[in-house]
Amino acid sequence: MSKPILIVDDNPNMSSLLSDMLDVFDYKSVRAADGQQALEALEKQPFSLVITDLRMPNMTGLELIEKIKEKHPKIPVVLISGYSVNEIENGNGTAKPDGFLAKPFMMSDIEKLLNSLL
Repeated sequence: MSKPILIVDDNPNMSSLLSDMLDVFDYKSVRAADGQQALEALEKQPFSLVITDLRMPNMTGLELIEKIKEKHPKIPVVLISGYSVNEIENGNGTAKPDGFLAKPFMMSDIEKLLNSLL
């Protein structure tokens, strides 16, 4: 059995939707409401992929990517956002996401992402 996918989003409706979409492709998921919860989950169990929102309170998706890449450099991290890719590329951090999903996304976008990273 493959390792689950960690979904990090402060919007419970979005994380629930993503979880349901991953279920369609037979991927189990664990949800975290913010970056701190995500980091705690990463210490408790292995994940095959992390999908994180860009804008969240307390810790942005880019800050979370930095922290994940420090401790778990082999885990691919995908950023989801309703904002432009340019905003992400102009971020201050050195760690870059392994993939990007622009909101609104479709099932085919999720499928392409899973096929390319897993």
